[in-house]
Amino acid sequence: MTNVKLTQDLIDLNMSFVNKDEAIRFCGEKLFKAGCIESGYIDKMIERDKMVSVYIGNNIAIPHGTDEARSLVKKSGICLCQVPKGVAFGEETANILFGIAGIGDEHLEILQKIAIFCSDINNVKKLIAAKSKFEIINLISF
Repeated sequence: MTNVKLTQDLIDLNMSFVNKDEAIRFCGEKLFKAGCIESGYIDKMIERDKMVSVYIGNNIAIPHGTDEARSLVKKSGICLCQVPKGVAFGEETANILFGIAGIGDEHLEILQKIAIFCSDINNVKKLIAAKSKFEIINLISF
């Protein structure tokens, strides 16, 4: 079981982006600066979204790399980006982005934990309305 924790340095509030590629790259840069990935993983996050949208519903997108990009992951990590005005993912709008990178099966565990937490729209609404990083950390229960 993964013990990846969301920390304040990996949370960004009140962000805005021109498009989804910019938002995905921002998440990738956060993971890169945190030492979770090699820089090449960021392009693989964009590629992943082109293959299958990283938008999962309930105003949530989970940018992550392709299966082939796993060799570019140095350690598992997660970042959160709050986008109150949203960023378009095709016909949908994401207000919260969880950028993730996982070693081995931790990748799927992280995805699963986020999906379960965000399946409750009330949890998502609280993340969108959060005014502090501390508030977000207290909301995330995984």
